[in-house]
Amino acid sequence: MQRDRISVDGIATSVFDSGPAGADEAIVFVHGNPGSSADWEPLADRTRVCRRSVGFDMPGFGRSDKPGTFDHGVAGHARHLGKILEHLGVRRAHLVLHDLGGPWGLEWATMHPDAFASATLINTGLFLDYRWHRTARIWQTPVLGELLQAVTTRTGFRLALREGNPRGLPRPFIDRMYRDYDRHTRAAVLRVYRAMVDAAGIAARQARALRPLRRPALVVWGRRDPYLPARLAERQRDGFPELEVVMLDDSGHWPFMDAPERVAEAVVAFLRRVLTDGPGGGG
Repeated sequence: MQRDRISVDGIATSVFDSGPAGADEAIVFVHGNPGSSADWEPLADRTRVCRRSVGFDMPGFGRSDKPGTFDHGVAGHARHLGKILEHLGVRRAHLVLHDLGGPWGLEWATMHPDAFASATLINTGLFLDYRWHRTARIWQTPVLGELLQAVTTRTGFRLALREGNPRGLPRPFIDRMYRDYDRHTRAAVLRVYRAMVDAAGIAARQARALRPLRRPALVVWGRRDPYLPARLAERQRDGFPELEVVMLDDSGHWPFMDAPERVAEAVVAFLRRVLTDGPGGGG
């Protein structure tokens, strides 16, 4: 898969871009915490038979620049996402989202309804009536959050990810995420979570804006996710009345890594149905 490095608003980031070069309709992958666009490469490799596929590291994560001055609120990430898509020439986006990429991507969708074509929500989406998990509440607490980040070791990181995916995750996947989890990313995580204390309020506003659009949406959810409970899967109907739900009973927070074939089958089938003019089109 081709990788490049671009700069948007003075922030450089790593980007993958596959499929028909220059097509202005694309499948757009947005990662969450503590990931990067590298999380998506196996799934994106499968979707490029459908259309151009792009993914990038959001500011503060992966191999992006990690400026301390970036606005890590939902709106700040959504605006930056929009500027990256503009830079890449993407005018119509089929969003594939995970974790905090859900609120970021859906906020962008509320800002650009005409460019928003569909949503694939993998253990993410509208955080309706949601109470943050224990680790998030610690990150949101001044001093305690900094202390937890300071004492997080490779072993502790690996154990935390095991809790989030009981079937286990590939060791290279975990090691790569930990390599990227430097002090700048740890600081960004604290700012992200402290800007999203009212996740339920943000989600209610997003749902009101998205529901009238009636965009097609697919939810793929690992039922054993300890961070975002499976009940949220059906709640996505508040923003997406025409929703398809695929529940994976034995998967956790990263189903695209612990059940890659099952996730790819569902996602590729959905995207083939919603893309406007078949493989290789757009533009």
